[in-house]
Amino acid sequence: MLNKILSLVVLLRYGKLPWEHRYFYRDTLRCQVQQWKYIWKDYVSRKKYKKLAFSGEFAPELQFVLPFAYWHYKNGTLESTVSSKYTKELYFFSPDHREQFDTRSNEGNYNFEMPRILYSQDYDMSKWIPVPLKETYRNDVYVYEKPILIIANRYNMEWDGPPVSFYSVEMLAFILEKLKSKYTVIYNRPRPQHITMDNSDIYDMDEFSWLAAEHPDVILMENLFRENKAGANNFNHLQLMVYANASHFISIHGGTATLASYFGGTNLILSKKGPEHYFKCFHKLYPQFSGAKILHAKTDDEVKQYVEAHF
Repeated sequence: MLNKILSLVVLLRYGKLPWEHRYFYRDTLRCQVQQWKYIWKDYVSRKKYKKLAFSGEFAPELQFVLPFAYWHYKNGTLESTVSSKYTKELYFFSPDHREQFDTRSNEGNYNFEMPRILYSQDYDMSKWIPVPLKETYRNDVYVYEKPILIIANRYNMEWDGPPVSFYSVEMLAFILEKLKSKYTVIYNRPRPQHITMDNSDIYDMDEFSWLAAEHPDVILMENLFRENKAGANNFNHLQLMVYANASHFISIHGGTATLASYFGGTNLILSKKGPEHYFKCFHKLYPQFSGAKILHAKTDDEVKQYVEAHF
């Protein structure tokens, strides 16, 4: 019944919408309505009561769940958090954090207790404070003579099909030829054993052997983890420490780009297609994580233009 009422509200307020996007409008309203029952607890009594649990994908966790949990922490109402493996360092502020889920699921994204579901027409969220990851994990270990440039790549199944948005070897060659002299380049494409997997398979594009042969001076994140000079508890922890010392990022849409947007500076994101384009996520949401300058490239040629103009 609630969904039917909200669907009618969406129709009256926004008119006819593309079928593949209209449900996110309704989901946004449902999330907002869900929060009405917590008005007394959140704004009047303000006792610790909020128990947050999320088993969805990495990107929405960073976009909505983590800032929601941090808001409750700052509000004095956070009691505990539950998430996937390798997330304790993200929830460093939580009084009681448990890593319960071994895998992430699409079904877990549809948790209407959170501020938003995946995508939204309204990113003005009241119970939402970005977590100061850069300030928390900045360190003296990962410091180099030249400023750090993070290339955060991925090569995954997308929408149950082959990879769409990724930096090919040819694109990596262009980026490195243009920027390697100016930056200490750290290349990051996590292997399956380094992260909590979701429903997207990770493929091999053989760029690691190419980097070793053609650009041996490029630092691999996985090698930093193997050395582990800072004593990181896991690969995610290491990423936080390395990213915290950087202000220049070249990334791919999804959790890869979301994490890179938490550390200020400039983040160039390659996203060739996806609901993010319709909802203007890269312009409306991503700058809110840290005030980072977000550059959205839809094609390889646009990546080249942004690299030459902004790096």
